[in-house]
Amino acid sequence: MNAIEASAARIRVAGPVPELAVVLGSGWDRAAELVEAPTDIPYPELPAFPALNVDGHAGILRLGRIGGRAVALLRGRKHAYESGDAAAMKGPIRSLAAAGCRILVLTNAAGSLDANMGPGSLMLIADHLNMAQRTPLHDEPGSDRFVDMSDAYDPALRAQARAAAAQAGIALHEGVYAWVLGPQFETPAEIRMLRLLGAQAVGMSTVPEVILARHAGLKVLAFSMLTNMAAGLSDESLSHAHTLRNARAADQDASRLLAAVIAAI
Repeated sequence: MNAIEASAARIRVAGPVPELAVVLGSGWDRAAELVEAPTDIPYPELPAFPALNVDGHAGILRLGRIGGRAVALLRGRKHAYESGDAAAMKGPIRSLAAAGCRILVLTNAAGSLDANMGPGSLMLIADHLNMAQRTPLHDEPGSDRFVDMSDAYDPALRAQARAAAAQAGIALHEGVYAWVLGPQFETPAEIRMLRLLGAQAVGMSTVPEVILARHAGLKVLAFSMLTNMAAGLSDESLSHAHTLRNARAADQDASRLLAAVIAAI
């Protein structure tokens, strides 16, 4: 039994077999409180899961139910900027797919490139720009490495998410997310470039996981919490601590959004 098979087997016996998985990015961890009768598995106990070393990422898989629906919440992710490895989340995502998940919901903290989306805003990701031009699929054999990304963010799920947010009275923007490798923040010139390319938000995660999920046959839905205006668009000094501080101010709306969306999709 390989690491992915072993992790999937542990997930299946530890709690209700999850239909849906959520990766909780920076600022989204409060949503873990939504889980009813939770079972926690630390990442080190799952052979295919990575060790985490970024503040705000607990490194725990929480199994249980939200609104009666079996879910798996990943409390933290491994970022490509930590080692240069875009495939850092391959083990968790393939383990969840093997355990029975069919939908992956991704969340992140991001910088806003749109004056209409100030800090604290929530954005549904409609598409992305892979500015790092990295892939987690480079070691896949032969033609198996190719995957269609035309509808990477499932149109039907996005429509359901918009409707759920509206019904819950939560303002939800929609736009394009630009993935940069990091860990340094962008320069004002880079932000001007990203705006010209059509991005509304920028961050250092999520896109590798979208590629992995689509390769595994999972449907994808993703959200950004805008924690700051991007470089050159305000007088703020950017840091990870600043990101986490601003995220805490928006975590209640983020949790309400996830609860509404999970009930709707």
